Amino acid sequence: MGYFTHILLSNVIPLTIMIAIGVVLYRAFKLDIKTLSKLNFYLFSPSVVFKMLYESTLSLSVLGQTLLFFFIFFAAMYILVEIVIRIRGYKGGMVPAVRNSVIFYNSANYAIPLNQLVFVGDAFTMSIQIIIMMMQSLLPNTYGIYSVNAQKKGDIRKTMRTIMTLPVIYIIPIAFLMNGLHVPIPAPIYTPINYVSNAFIATALLTLGVQLGSMKWKFQLSDVILSNVLRLLVGPAVGFGVVLLLGIDGVMAQALVLSCAVPTSLSSVLIAVEYDNEPEFSSQAVFSSTIFSIFTVTLVIYLLKFIG
Repeated sequence: MGYFTHILLSNVIPLTIMIAIGVVLYRAFKLDIKTLSKLNFYLFSPSVVFKMLYESTLSLSVLGQTLLFFFIFFAAMYILVEIVIRIRGYKGGMVPAVRNSVIFYNSANYAIPLNQLVFVGDAFTMSIQIIIMMMQSLLPNTYGIYSVNAQKKGDIRKTMRTIMTLPVIYIIPIAFLMNGLHVPIPAPIYTPINYVSNAFIATALLTLGVQLGSMKWKFQLSDVILSNVLRLLVGPAVGFGVVLLLGIDGVMAQALVLSCAVPTSLSSVLIAVEYDNEPEFSSQAVFSSTIFSIFTVTLVIYLLKFIG
């Protein structure tokens, strides 16, 4: 019950309060969700990624093993969700929307505090989670945007130009390089980076709240539940299979499996809103998976002790 209560009080309730504030603000002032979306893509998200990578301590061996795990896990989940999409007969924008709700997960503002809670602030497991977060920041801003626009059969060159304007794809190598070379950042520059990165979680959750507030609330219950099951239950099970396949054990295996158990990423909502691709389904998937995660993540944490 301790983990259940902690996840509820430290993750779900604070996130729900921020989302509720976004709903109220939209109802009161009709906030422009497109502006909020662009702030997340071009300012807040790149800042938090840069700060976390710049301040991290990553070894090459951990980086290599974690990336290998991630790519195998990502490929396995991609194949599974594609099978489900074909069985369900999804068409048009629902194809990338369902896919994004499963393969993109909340590896930053949910998974990082969760990692600190379960592993008591262990620097080794935190470095693993930061690598996962890096990939889960890069892929939505590249493949995620491409898949949504490709489904609309628009101008692919225009889509690629859009992707190339996104700061996060440049921020990641710059942060790694500056970290590795120990390049100092002057305080007058680093202080604003801190200010902006600290605002990421609040702005992203307010954006989700604004989207929920603007919806007509036509529940897509079966689709949302299916997405939640794939993300919250199938995801960690596949993660466990991958660590067995790679022969990873001990605390590293536990950290990797836990990283797969978190709810749908806010980035799936931001993409849906920015490119007008099933924003109602995406918002419902994020919100419901966050609520249900208090039960599923607690179960995963309990089962971690059986991973040797």
